Amino acid sequence: MRRPLPLFAVLAALLSVAAAPPGRAPTDPTRTPGTPAYAVELSSDATGAHWRGHERITFTNTSPEPLQELYLRLWDNFRGGCTTPSVRVTGLDGTAEVDCTALRVPLPRPLRQGAAGTVEFDLAVDVPDGIDRFGRDGAFSYIGNALPVLAVRDGTGWHLDPYSQLGESFFGLSSDFAVTLDHPTDILVPATGTAVETPGGPGRTITRVGARQVREFAWAAGPFSRIAGTSADGVRIAVYSAANVTAADARAMLDLSLRTIDSHSARYGAYPYGDLATVIDNAFEFGGMEYPAFVLDRVRPSAVIHELAHQWWYGIVGDDQYRAPWLDESFAEYAMDVELGNTKEGCTAATPFKTPEERLTGPMRYWDAHPDRYEAVIYDHGSCALHELRRLIGPETMSTLLHDYARDHWYGVSTTEEFKAAAQAATPVDLAPFWREHRID
Repeated sequence: MRRPLPLFAVLAALLSVAAAPPGRAPTDPTRTPGTPAYAVELSSDATGAHWRGHERITFTNTSPEPLQELYLRLWDNFRGGCTTPSVRVTGLDGTAEVDCTALRVPLPRPLRQGAAGTVEFDLAVDVPDGIDRFGRDGAFSYIGNALPVLAVRDGTGWHLDPYSQLGESFFGLSSDFAVTLDHPTDILVPATGTAVETPGGPGRTITRVGARQVREFAWAAGPFSRIAGTSADGVRIAVYSAANVTAADARAMLDLSLRTIDSHSARYGAYPYGDLATVIDNAFEFGGMEYPAFVLDRVRPSAVIHELAHQWWYGIVGDDQYRAPWLDESFAEYAMDVELGNTKEGCTAATPFKTPEERLTGPMRYWDAHPDRYEAVIYDHGSCALHELRRLIGPETMSTLLHDYARDHWYGVSTTEEFKAAAQAATPVDLAPFWREHRID
């Protein structure tokens, strides 16, 4: 078997393939570790459900406060629990916390502001049975959030929120990934980023994937059917279909994805990654799941449009998905409505708050405790609120606001306070009553 390139060679080669997209990442001096780069080598068994290899992470302390420890997020261990973790890290002296989804790694010495550090370890990933964003549907494995990534520390401390099955807990800073996947040739591995395939050992293929300025890395593995095309703006999109998807439906999802990615680009700024994988399986019980340059979905057009909108609202314009889920879900739902021509006239009356405690800006902690209200408030009322804002300040002002807000937070992190300030700066209308009415605080 031909060995993969050394980690540093992989990183250099893949990141030259995935050309640096335009834009800048606004920085908060308290958010750290900054400028993360991940170099990963993994080899699968014959099924594509079990992976073994090595991961190396380089980073910088961007905070004025010395960095004395790191936390690795291993969110997928929630599926197996601490007794049988699905993601195992060896070679580090760390302590597992938060249901084994956070691994505390003390640094040998405090890292001052501007200083760089490295952590590396051996990695094992075992995809559990049961179709999910991390799970198996027969021969098809879906591997979201499996790579350990650095937790974020800011002025509020470390973000070590628990896993949420209802929504997302995932919060990361824009990072570079260079991932080498050694797998059987009859298994395709759609993934975040730009891929280059070369022959491996007998019956095996080496897929090297590079992605810049993305928040996380996801992939799938299985005997998918694949079709591909290029949008008018030059975005390369491939649709990977499980066995339960017809060729006609796969073609329809590809055509929809090609149109939609350009429409979203026109409204929020040009899609920067060059490639995108749309992975379709009609057995998914969820509506869809977004990752940078990679989405999981069923054959459902509205859901595909929503998940592609997440490339901007969460992917390019980041947010803390656990503590402020409206900043990506409400915005992606609004973007879906705009694409479909749905203006949601009179929606406020149709999506009322049910209790005094409900807030559009409530965290996943609240929605996990009130799951029957999550979609109604975050998706329905959240998108409604943005439609009402458009009606209040005018459609042209709203379009400019969202385009410029995305530009100003490109590869950065959005907060509710920043969006409220940007919206108020865009209009002479006093928005204080609007924020109160829609419980945006």
